[in-house]
Amino acid sequence: MEKLILAITGASGIIYGIRLLEEISKNFEVLVILSSSAIKVMEHETEIKSLHEFKEKFRDPNIKIYSENQIDASVASGSYKTRGMFIVPCSMKTLSAIATGYADNLITRAADVIIKEGRRLIISPRETPLSAIHIENMLKLARIGVIIVPPMPAFYHNPQTIDDMVNFIVGKLLDSMGIENNLYRRWNG
Repeated sequence: MEKLILAITGASGIIYGIRLLEEISKNFEVLVILSSSAIKVMEHETEIKSLHEFKEKFRDPNIKIYSENQIDASVASGSYKTRGMFIVPCSMKTLSAIATGYADNLITRAADVIIKEGRRLIISPRETPLSAIHIENMLKLARIGVIIVPPMPAFYHNPQTIDDMVNFIVGKLLDSMGIENNLYRRWNG
């Protein structure tokens, strides 16, 4: 089974990462890396109140869960083959570390490996407003081929619920990785 990496950092918008995990684990082996801040934000933004609850919810043989401190995990090596990596949501701290090559934890090391191996890295930065520093870091990454998919909702598909808006973003993330999906109604002019 093909492998994908999903890192979830401590930015608001954990629901996007969780929904993406639900979708990609249907057809891929998913190597999930959680930052310690992600667990804290998850406790505030979702019904999942601990790492233990997260592991229970995603008890699936296709899902392996790592902490950002497990720097010796397989995804830290370029010889470990994956299709690519998502970072959803991506904090500005993580984005900055990747943009400067500061691979001090498993999330930033895995992203560094994905970039150096020429695989697809998709990040979903969750911050507003953006400073010039944030924009410069995103531009630096975009110039080397990182795909940046901010969680900006659209309304042409007439969303009725929060789930509709989340599914739109997750569908766009999947589209960016070349994964077929029907999570949102596409524009048909």
